Amino acid sequence: MAAPWSCSDGYHVQLQRDSQFLCSDQRMHTELVDKLVLQLNRTYPQILTDKEAQRVSSLFRNLSVPTVVRLAELLVHLQGKGEVACHEFYRGLQIHAYNVYFNLPTRVSRRRGPLFFLSCFSLAVGLALLYYYGEGNLSATGPFLSFSVLGLGRGTSEVLLAHAKDGSKIQ
Repeated sequence: MAAPWSCSDGYHVQLQRDSQFLCSDQRMHTELVDKLVLQLNRTYPQILTDKEAQRVSSLFRNLSVPTVVRLAELLVHLQGKGEVACHEFYRGLQIHAYNVYFNLPTRVSRRRGPLFFLSCFSLAVGLALLYYYGEGNLSATGPFLSFSVLGLGRGTSEVLLAHAKDGSKIQ
C-alpha cells in the first residue's frame, strides 16, 4: 500500500497513486472521460492538443476497447505531460464528477490526516491514564465521561456509558 499523499507531493505523484482507483471506479464511464478530454483540450490545448484529443477521443469512442484501458491511456498521457496537466485533470474531475473526486484515496488520506490520528491517540492515552491511575469507580468522572462519549463512535460510547452507569471499579 502506498504512503498517504502529503502536501509536499505534487499532482503527478497524486495521480500515480489515484490511477488504480480511477480505473476501477464504475463512475468513471465513457461519457465522463469524454467530458474530461474535451475540457482539457478546450481549456489547455498545450496539455491535450487537437491531434492528441482526436486520437484519445477516437480511442474513447471505440466501444470494442474497454473504458478502463482508455482511461489508463489518458492518465499515462497526462502524467507524461507533467504537473500542470495532472492538476488540470483533477480540476476537471472536481467539476464534472465531484463524488469521484471527493472519494479519491489521496483526498481521503488527507481528510484523515495527522490531526485525526493525533486525536485518536490522545483518546487512547486518556483512557489508559484513567484506567491505570483512576481511583474509585469510573462513574466518579460523572458528567465528564457522559459528555465525552458524544464525540465517539456508537460502539465505544455504549461501552463507556455502560461502565459509568454500572459503577464498575477500575482495577
